[in-house]
Amino acid sequence: MSGHNKWSKIKRQKASEDAKKSRIFSKISRKIAIAARDGGGDPEMNPALSLLIEKAKEANMPRDNIDRAIKRGTGELKGGESMEEVTYEGYAPFGVALVIKTVTDNRNRTVAEIRTILEKSGGSLGTLGSASYVFNDEYQPTFTIPLTEEQKEKIERLLEDFEELEDVVDIYANYSKD
Repeated sequence: MSGHNKWSKIKRQKASEDAKKSRIFSKISRKIAIAARDGGGDPEMNPALSLLIEKAKEANMPRDNIDRAIKRGTGELKGGESMEEVTYEGYAPFGVALVIKTVTDNRNRTVAEIRTILEKSGGSLGTLGSASYVFNDEYQPTFTIPLTEEQKEKIERLLEDFEELEDVVDIYANYSKD
């Protein structure tokens, strides 16, 4: 039992859980900053901000983090980076159309990360409008592509890779999930 103790096990579990919380808090924080920038910092007057604050509370996000995100969005915090929403479009393997919504402070880094993930999986990044025609205004696909189980697994692994990126907020794909 040399080298093994209770703290080592707890430390590994805690590190894993903290990393997941950090990603969730970061994504919610970015969304809150954008909502505060677009509609103001008062949740009473900004329903989108109010909804995001509720989502943050459900995720047990500390109130200080929520307030800091609101201040960053309204410009009260100096030295904060300017966040912007950017939508990327492309195609995954098997002709699956993707619309990837991001909130980023560095467009060049984000597009490079997205392009790398797509190219490693056999997909490609497209131009604006190259994949969005497949979706309606609520990003529901107008048609879906039937895939085999093996193909679905590959697409789902690709989508998980995107979820790991801090800047990615939402991903829409038009494959049949059934």
